[in-house]
Amino acid sequence: MERTGRPGSDGEHRLQQRLGTADRADRFYDEQVLDHLNVRMREFIGRQEMFFLATSDRHGECDSTFRAGPPGFLEVLDGRTLAYPEYRGNGVLASLGNIEENPHVGILMVDFFRDRIGLHVNGRARVVEDDEMRSRHPGLPVDPVPGRRAVVWVEVAVEEAYIHCAKHIPHLQKVPARGRGRAGDGPRTDRPREPEQGRAWGTDDVKRKGGDFFGAAAEAREGRRTPPAERPARPEEWLEEAERVLAEARRRAAEKGPQPFSGWFR
Repeated sequence: MERTGRPGSDGEHRLQQRLGTADRADRFYDEQVLDHLNVRMREFIGRQEMFFLATSDRHGECDSTFRAGPPGFLEVLDGRTLAYPEYRGNGVLASLGNIEENPHVGILMVDFFRDRIGLHVNGRARVVEDDEMRSRHPGLPVDPVPGRRAVVWVEVAVEEAYIHCAKHIPHLQKVPARGRGRAGDGPRTDRPREPEQGRAWGTDDVKRKGGDFFGAAAEAREGRRTPPAERPARPEEWLEEAERVLAEARRRAAEKGPQPFSGWFR
């Protein structure tokens, strides 16, 4: 069955056919997958304090990470655009580096505390300087916590938004912290935001960051670290480059007509 024009990847469509789930998947696509954020989604995003972020580089090698902040730190700019601040971190910039090479991102928000439901948002991202973002969106909050001030922003153009069902999401409870309201309170609407107590935002203190919890630093000090293997090239990479060179040669030939041979790598 031809499945062009449907949400999802060719791989998932092939597996749906193989495993007999195509009809069920079509119902989900038709009833649950939007290309924008509706009112309920926007309200849900506005009170989230964390999300999980998936990125990959130009080779398709993936990274999954976690982002957190005050309620509403993931800003809904409009029905098709999200933005979130990137705070000071360890300086590696893995997610931002991936976005520079490959704009496709996946965001998963899970409410473990109140509704026990999740929301997926997939889209295309770009890195935006703080000054530029605030000039276009002057209503963005100004955070008084130094470690929670935006170094840059990530702006996401929404392409897909859909539910993550509740049936396997555990129900957790928040531990009340000093200076905060009851667990499960909705987002604060005051701007600038109030500082939170007890969190070491932006710290370089090794102990407060978790120390050498997994022993990686000890392995490095003791010389037990194995150097990473060089990443093998994908078999199709040479073919992609060859097709690019041929396409460029055809374009030049169409524009200028036949030209004398002057080397392969001009």
